[in-house]
Amino acid sequence: MTKKVVVIGGGHGQSLICRAIKYIPDLEISAIVTVADDGGSTGRLRRQFHIPAMGDIRNVLVSLAGNESVMSELMNYRFEDPDGTEDDIHGHNLGNLILTALTQKTGSFLEAIQTAGEFLNVRGKIIPASTQVITLFARMEDGVIVKGEANIPTVSNHIRYVFYDRQVEADPDAVAAIMDADLILYGIGSVYTSILPNVIIPEIREALTKTKARKVYICNAMTQPGETDGYSVEDHVRALESHGADVDAVIVADDEMPEANVARYAKEGSTPVKVQETKHDYTVIRRELLTFENGLIRHDADKVRAATEELLKEVG
Repeated sequence: MTKKVVVIGGGHGQSLICRAIKYIPDLEISAIVTVADDGGSTGRLRRQFHIPAMGDIRNVLVSLAGNESVMSELMNYRFEDPDGTEDDIHGHNLGNLILTALTQKTGSFLEAIQTAGEFLNVRGKIIPASTQVITLFARMEDGVIVKGEANIPTVSNHIRYVFYDRQVEADPDAVAAIMDADLILYGIGSVYTSILPNVIIPEIREALTKTKARKVYICNAMTQPGETDGYSVEDHVRALESHGADVDAVIVADDEMPEANVARYAKEGSTPVKVQETKHDYTVIRRELLTFENGLIRHDADKVRAATEELLKEVG
């Protein structure tokens, strides 16, 4: 029996989940991807051509590609910018330029994604949270408002909540996928700037409250400087729930972290995310999920796949 999973997020964490689960048998994958990114190559193209942000969509396209072809590798190729002038194509990802060209050629951002998905033979459906050109805002604890997804983590302050300053409409396919899902996965990645930009769109938030799917958050292993400084597992979930993301269960990395790796992250202001409370309104699932190669602390695709397969046995 085919089961349906929706992955909500953006950035490299969402891409890792998609790459991890794309070969699970009898699984339909829908990735709902934020289009609020306004930094780097993505930001330059959205300002120049007034199109939704495509960088996170490009990453998910590559992660769901049916084979690791030269073309899928080229989608992430970045043209060098040796002078830092940002002229012409310097600093741009080839995949971003391709999506921009397809949008102009077809006249539709959605059709551009579909066309790119066809030549990459993606194993799943990639859905932008919205097709509007939108800008994310954050209100900090001291009342300061920060404009722009790329700017939010750079402010030395704690985030109270994120929001849009205009009416944002969800892509109808995103709402339909949520309502039809057996399992919804939030994460992995930046809570305020990758996951929540999707959740705070009213139709998506409403669908998350109505769907019968089980909603599971794959929690970050480390805090993110400028965004979740000092956060526990519970703090991450509270941030999601306070913005309207229902959470039935949380998967927490239960690996023993090498001291050298932890010390390396501590120098950058990042610390392990731990469970600090004994009672929860959601299920806490502890699993070994991480890899520690080259001094880094990352989620391991094979371990994420195994954890997802466990969840799928319990739904549908």
